[in-house]
Amino acid sequence: QVQVEESGGGLVQPGGSLRLSCAVSGFTVDYYSVGWFRQAPGKEREGVLCITTHERTTYYTDSVKDRFTISINNAKNTVDLQMDNLEPEDTAVYYCAAGVHPCSWIQSFNSWGQGTQVTVSS
Repeated sequence: QVQVEESGGGLVQPGGSLRLSCAVSGFTVDYYSVGWFRQAPGKEREGVLCITTHERTTYYTDSVKDRFTISINNAKNTVDLQMDNLEPEDTAVYYCAAGVHPCSWIQSFNSWGQGTQVTVSS
């Protein structure tokens, strides 16, 4: 059974940085995708970034392109989301999800974590 668990959220001032980690386990295949999503209060969930195990990256939203990066940490078996120059508009619950499909199949993620809160405020 695939398990997904996020960690690393918290409170940060505007302009600050946070690093989220997504621990994924249980896959029996070599190729799968791990995506980061977020849901702000009163808004629908939106995709942020995705990476495949072949390290192909897809940005789902333009608003983070110059500030967020995604990477695979093979030593820790996690997928990390580095968030720099954070803005109050980045405040949301961040979710990690995984699935055996390309990142472009954004509606197909079927294994989700519980989410971690990120609050950007002075």
